[in-house]
Amino acid sequence: MLPIVACAPETAQTPQDTVSPPSPGLNESPAATAPTTGDRTIADLAASDNSLSTFNTVLDAAGMTETLRGQGPYTVFAPSNEAFAEIPEATREQLLRPENREKLRQVLSYHVVDRNLPANQLQSGDVNTIAGQSLNVQVNQGTQQVNVNGASVTQPNLVASNGVVHVVDQVILPPNFSL
Repeated sequence: MLPIVACAPETAQTPQDTVSPPSPGLNESPAATAPTTGDRTIADLAASDNSLSTFNTVLDAAGMTETLRGQGPYTVFAPSNEAFAEIPEATREQLLRPENREKLRQVLSYHVVDRNLPANQLQSGDVNTIAGQSLNVQVNQGTQQVNVNGASVTQPNLVASNGVVHVVDQVILPPNFSL
């Protein structure tokens, strides 16, 4: 059994994803409303940010680096190094084996949305991932804290040329995932 964020049973998809006008407090960071400019992609950002070095390694192992260098736009809920460290070492090693590459892709794809959603555009509700399943986003209107399937966003709005990264404190597993 993996001590990773599990998700609620799949719910019916609605035709619209979760987007709202900017909320006060979520755009306190200058990056919250910054346009995606420059030539650093999400993959480049992950490769250069020390707090995302494990995420970068896992992207490479899954063969997804080129995807996140693509045009996008993407929103990535990237687990921090500490989030990956919470997974037992044997499980991490098993996920990184070449024969489990597709399972690793499943997990990582569940962290990626195929649109640009800065924190000020997130609201409570479901958002579809490139894995074809939805994540549940919860925004506390009082504190503006964002949670995704129970994982807390610890660093929002890392802006890249092809989207935005929100660092989360847990690895989020797709529904019914098993190794």
